[in-house]
Amino acid sequence: MRVDVWSDIACPWCAIGKRRFEAALDRLEESVEVTWHSFLLDPNAPPDHGEPQDVLLARKYGCSVDEARSMDARMTAEAAKEGLTFRFDLMRVGSTFEAHRLHHLATSHGLGEAMMERLMRAYLEEGVLMADPEALVRLGTEVGLSECDVRFMLAGNAFTDEVRADLEEAQTLGISGVPFFVLEGKYGVSGAQPTETLHSILQEVGSKVCGPDGCAV
Repeated sequence: MRVDVWSDIACPWCAIGKRRFEAALDRLEESVEVTWHSFLLDPNAPPDHGEPQDVLLARKYGCSVDEARSMDARMTAEAAKEGLTFRFDLMRVGSTFEAHRLHHLATSHGLGEAMMERLMRAYLEEGVLMADPEALVRLGTEVGLSECDVRFMLAGNAFTDEVRADLEEAQTLGISGVPFFVLEGKYGVSGAQPTETLHSILQEVGSKVCGPDGCAV
């Protein structure tokens, strides 16, 4: 069975959804091929907003900074249930486009899953700016990419087309929020659904594509 996932590195719900999805996969007997696709929550974001995350959140929703911090606290508590430690106080908000290019580079080397995990953790837990070239070099080499490959990519336009293709496909599919899961190219699941829900959906779809001899992937 094939599952395509649209996600943004800067999306807290995507990290939570990733954990729940992984837990659901662990309960399946069928084999699943997972492909992660790029999505930008803020396509017009500058490399670095230069303001604290809570200030930006308050402005976005027209609330006070204290109310924004309460929203962050609730999100932090939800993440903790999945073993994640969000640090909104450290977060540096900005464009994730370059990080998505790095993820595509890693995918081309069979390291896409590890790269997505590392990028999310760096952004949501460690306060790493996703537009910082040196930070991306460090994160790329940590998962096994060569420094030369990462620097070469960052110096040019490699994998820009792949990121834009993901964004265009998301638009074609009508995806307006993430995480968004597409099973077997035709069943869409939106949001960080509970593990039990994801498992049930995966089982149901799997039963339609898997026979006694296994699943067609």
